[in-house]
Amino acid sequence: MQGYEFSRYLKIRGAYGASFSPDGLRVSFLTSITGVPQLWEVPVSGGWPEQLTFHEERVSDAEYSPAEDRIAFSMDVGGNERMQIFLLDRQTGVETDLTGDPDSIHYFGGFSHAGERIAYTATRRNGTDFDVYVQEVGKIGDGGPGEPRLVWRTEGYHSIAAWGHDDTYLVVSRHGSNLDNDLHRLDLGTGETEHLTPHRGEARFGAVNVSRDGRSAFVATDRDGEFLRLARLDLETLGLEYLTKDDWDVEGVALSRDGRHLVVSRNVDGYSNLVLFSGAGKRRPDVEVPVGVIGGFEFSAGDAGTKLAFTHIGPNSNPDVWTLELPDGEPRRLTRSTTAGIPRRTFVKPKLIRYRSFDGLEVPAYLYRPEAQEADARPPVVIDVHGGPEAQERPDFNPVTQYLVNRGYAVFALNVRGSTGYGKRYTHLDDVEKRMDSVRDLAEAAKWLKARGHERIAVMGGSYGGFMVLAAITEYPELWSAAVDIVGIANMVTFLENTGSYRRALRESEYGSLERDREFLESISPIHKADRITAPLMVIHGRNDPRVPVGEAEQVVSEVQKNGGAVEALIYDDEGHGLAKLKNRLDAYPRIATFLDEHLRGSGF
Repeated sequence: MQGYEFSRYLKIRGAYGASFSPDGLRVSFLTSITGVPQLWEVPVSGGWPEQLTFHEERVSDAEYSPAEDRIAFSMDVGGNERMQIFLLDRQTGVETDLTGDPDSIHYFGGFSHAGERIAYTATRRNGTDFDVYVQEVGKIGDGGPGEPRLVWRTEGYHSIAAWGHDDTYLVVSRHGSNLDNDLHRLDLGTGETEHLTPHRGEARFGAVNVSRDGRSAFVATDRDGEFLRLARLDLETLGLEYLTKDDWDVEGVALSRDGRHLVVSRNVDGYSNLVLFSGAGKRRPDVEVPVGVIGGFEFSAGDAGTKLAFTHIGPNSNPDVWTLELPDGEPRRLTRSTTAGIPRRTFVKPKLIRYRSFDGLEVPAYLYRPEAQEADARPPVVIDVHGGPEAQERPDFNPVTQYLVNRGYAVFALNVRGSTGYGKRYTHLDDVEKRMDSVRDLAEAAKWLKARGHERIAVMGGSYGGFMVLAAITEYPELWSAAVDIVGIANMVTFLENTGSYRRALRESEYGSLERDREFLESISPIHKADRITAPLMVIHGRNDPRVPVGEAEQVVSEVQKNGGAVEALIYDDEGHGLAKLKNRLDAYPRIATFLDEHLRGSGF
């Protein structure tokens, strides 16, 4: 088995977040070639990419103006998620800070079709509620941008879903929870709003694309079924016409600027299918793309919108930007992100399996095994638990997984109950009082693996996955040889008390309310059972984490130390919710590998 250092895997790059220049000849994208995501650009015809931003902090949400050579992008400081919006003039390289309020969060909502305004939601007024703002950016040379203009004073969490077809209105999403939202039409002249998606119970409405005539909008919604389906929303009658089956989730939806082409991605057991429609909603022959996950659809403007850019990432191929000429072109890889000298043939594809949990529920998982081992080998296993919990483990590229497999471990990446992608009912099987059933799914995975001869098993996860790690080693301590908690929740009560104020209501709908469910939340919090921890534990956190405050890490480390347990803590002062900077990843992940080697070695090495 070829031995590459962990640092090589962590230097594997990816390109994503494509946006076409107004003339359709160039594509901007994001990549972390320099160690932190920055903005780059490449000709559509191919060629050497050019770096456009040069910051020490991560850049995100970059989008070209549809009218001029300017790009809007977002950036925070030290992972604090207080995004500010900047405007880059491509001709001069000058960057302008449009928002200028570093204590507030700004979520970019795109350019108007004419390119003279941007929209965003922000917590500028009180630090909690996401009001809606529109800001004039003008044209190059006309005297600079205007001031932010508050156009809808709100309560709660809102985001911009789309600009209206004629730039006179916005479609705004009001979020009740991660699984329930509504769309509203906001008239920018009068300030009046219209509720577009009345419904009973819970429903999601996303991936909004308003038609050129403004009579309808294509959306992905699960209002009347288990899964997100492509639907056409009549903006006059508010009726829905469904265009896909209620069998798998529709994720990405994009309508070309000339209204002739509609592209859709469907999540089929974690893998993406690319589906084409006419702008009238008529199904066209599907386009074959490489196996993996696709998204980030972006149509060009300068050539009547026939070019499509998207991001592709496969289980054994790192992220890259691809293009497709519609209606009948072939997908073409535009960027060529380095694999740090590691041959692509060494990357492993997973096997999709389903195991039965304690109540007979089938739980889907991806099993990555070292290909060089004998078929009857039973290597040590790292069970990888995703965050969310309203999220899904997908068969995409993970350099940590590929390193561990190359080193001789198996990796078991699972979608316990509560994960998305398998219908509403599955997603709600872990709500509030059912929380610990998902932890039992995790325990049953370990038992399933042990029954097949895998004796040494570690559990690793981040964010909510970190809670799952801590819950697993306190509820089922006998199953684990080691555990790695990355930005995880140790105490549900203090987490809800201290998480970002705008997030609390969204999280309580999933975990339970401090007012109604405090006793239950205390009962399931791993911090109160830390004396049961016998597995060696590594805890990793960013000091600026606004989602899961660093106090969660400090609590569990203190308790394990007090009880005489084995715990190692890595706290990074310039990180937030996860490790975004290469220098910190190069420190943390090799130490994780050493930690796992120490406690899992002896079975399969």
